[in-house]
Amino acid sequence: MARHLTFQLAFVNPRDPRYGVEMHIHPLITDSATLANLCTRLSQADFVCIDTEFMRENTFWPELCLIQIADVNEAAAIDPLAPGLDMTPLLQLMVNNPDVLKVFHAGGQDLEIVYNLTGTTPHPLFDTQIAAMALGQGEQVGYSNLVDAYLGFTIDKGARFTDWSRRPLDARQIEYAIGDVTHLAEIFPQMLEKLRRTGRGAWLDQEMERLGDPKNYANDPEEAWRRIKVPSRKPEVLGRLKALARWRELEARGKDLPRGRIVKDETIADLAGHAPKRQADLAKVRGLSATWAQNDIGARLMQALEGATPMTAEEMPSRDDRKPGMGKDGALVADLLKLLLKIRSKEIDVAARLLARADDIDALAAGQRSGLSILEGWRFEQFGRDALDLVEGRLAFAVVNGKMKMTRTEDVT
Repeated sequence: MARHLTFQLAFVNPRDPRYGVEMHIHPLITDSATLANLCTRLSQADFVCIDTEFMRENTFWPELCLIQIADVNEAAAIDPLAPGLDMTPLLQLMVNNPDVLKVFHAGGQDLEIVYNLTGTTPHPLFDTQIAAMALGQGEQVGYSNLVDAYLGFTIDKGARFTDWSRRPLDARQIEYAIGDVTHLAEIFPQMLEKLRRTGRGAWLDQEMERLGDPKNYANDPEEAWRRIKVPSRKPEVLGRLKALARWRELEARGKDLPRGRIVKDETIADLAGHAPKRQADLAKVRGLSATWAQNDIGARLMQALEGATPMTAEEMPSRDDRKPGMGKDGALVADLLKLLLKIRSKEIDVAARLLARADDIDALAAGQRSGLSILEGWRFEQFGRDALDLVEGRLAFAVVNGKMKMTRTEDVT
């Protein structure tokens, strides 16, 4: 995927005269024929910008309420709630057309929705929030800030709290929603030009590949326990946690309710640590209604607990201090590496989180020397080589004329 993205970017020409033409904005699309015709035209584009509006406050699955899409020539909002609308051409464009680059901003939730509908994710893809990290514009730059930086105006946020599931949508709401992709279609070529000029386009491949990995969006009930923190490492406690988290996941899906509406994380953790012996004891559990002591959902919870088995050694999560050397000295080394990261990210004007992740820094400080992204590719050239020299005594901090500097040194014992 990463190699394909690099190939794809090479054929997007930000100086193409088409990118300066006035964009045609379609009325809200509610019928299958109009949508199919739009997708036929967009399938010939170099790239399309995509955004979604959804509601998820009261459901397990996010309810898709609006899809906005644009290339350099035209833009439209599509109503997925319109009766009889066949969205197949649009979904095929997103997941089965490798010749069109899909551009998002902070697209994680958009990708989740596409995954829920298709079982896979759009490809190839490009996220402008991640690209902004490579261009020194912050770690999580918001869309309005991006528009201000590249296009020089402030977005009217008056419609951002819209209940997108209500119909009809008025013209102001639709205009606001379409703006999320029309502006992005102007911004993306400018960002691409900067990436080419700075030679940082290849820096993004790994991040885009990670973002687009379908595994990120597969809610496997067997893995739901990993989202819940418990202080205990006892196999029997973690076994109950796994069983309870799986049970809640299936209950929430079946009722299409948020997980927290079934049972909150804290209550799941309490039940795993202090399992009630009888259903009647559920009346004493903080966070549960007293009616659970005798109703069906309480009975199903008890069945999940009764069927729990201690977690196997293979499944047990690794300890936070599993890496060699991460005692007090290792923690101090990690702090020095983070200082180096701060200095280097400022020097090259790139977001620190793109340059190195905290777990990689901790692993390097603990003595790990393989399987770390900071010891590979561009990250090694920009940060990893000096980080390795620092932990192995070939580089040191110095203060010169009141400014922090890095200096080479002889091996330190």
